[in-house]
Amino acid sequence: MITHEQEALAVALRHQLHAHPELSGQEQWTKACLMNFLRRHTRLEVVDKGSWFYARCPGKGPGSVAFRADFDALPIEEDMPLPYRSQVPGVSHKCGHDGHSAALSLLALTLKEPPREVYLIFQCAEETGQGGEACARFLKERGVEEVYAFHNMSGYPLGAVCLRRGTMNCASRGMILRFEGIPAHASTPELGRSPAPAVARLVEALPGLTRRENHKGLVLATVVQMDVGEPAFGMAAHRGALLLTLRADYEEELTALVEALEALARQEATAAGLSLAISYTDVFPANVNHDSAVRRVKEAAGKLGVPVVEMDSPMRASEDFGWYLKEIPGAMFLLGNGVDHAPIHSADYDFPDALLPRACALFTALIFPGS
Repeated sequence: MITHEQEALAVALRHQLHAHPELSGQEQWTKACLMNFLRRHTRLEVVDKGSWFYARCPGKGPGSVAFRADFDALPIEEDMPLPYRSQVPGVSHKCGHDGHSAALSLLALTLKEPPREVYLIFQCAEETGQGGEACARFLKERGVEEVYAFHNMSGYPLGAVCLRRGTMNCASRGMILRFEGIPAHASTPELGRSPAPAVARLVEALPGLTRRENHKGLVLATVVQMDVGEPAFGMAAHRGALLLTLRADYEEELTALVEALEALARQEATAAGLSLAISYTDVFPANVNHDSAVRRVKEAAGKLGVPVVEMDSPMRASEDFGWYLKEIPGAMFLLGNGVDHAPIHSADYDFPDALLPRACALFTALIFPGS
């Protein structure tokens, strides 16, 4: 049972986090704020793991369950006239991670003699895909039996639970192809080696490599940047880069796309006499929900009288909670922000405080399945 005082503490915490956002990998203040809050207001064991931390509540019986919240922000300027608006220029909580952490902190406030051991994971660097893997390994090593997390999402009724079996979020990765040839004067380009044709042909090949009819799920290649040559009109281009975000419903189809693009890039580089360097960033596995965990989320929602929306297709946006679901059973679900609420990652987005008790109640129902 959530008291008015507990909810007020969680709302105040979210507003404090919102006012002091930090980018992925830089969340020192945020982590300290959350750890201090839990140490001040709960009796949970709080353990610092460097860039992330966890809180643990022993259970009265066997078994264990974990819940995860992320706490990094985005490089988006906040213009909204909120009383708790971001105090950091160019950075704001436009994905709702302030709400995720506040909701998990509210759960910490309410935890009393759970029937099984409970871990609360507070994770860094979700936006870049770099935070989840270490936390997932930790849960596996501890023998935690299942793990859950939620994300807030606009376009769905306020507080509704939205989820699906199987792939919940696409696998994705950033691919960087860097070519280098031989410089030449702009008047004699034939004496040099330019990457421009190779980059252009790779971009032209993308629709053929991602045709829907050739795949069992979504396969998408998005051009993020094309950078060829320098703004020097006496020089022919001799350096170039193509940056792509690749994503797919199924990891095996993402792997096949990566292999096809690597082979094509090498072919183009060889034909044009270019050197080629391939690298990757922002790697996210597919977020694949386990059937048993999806069933438990639906049961928890049913006990609380919360509407459940069955999603027809996975979210294209990636989520590094997929690292957890590779290690142990669990599920990611969405909580609706409201049908007409501003979308996440937009300048006018703010996490609805009304979701804090809803998320806490769902987590509680997952801890106490028989209640």
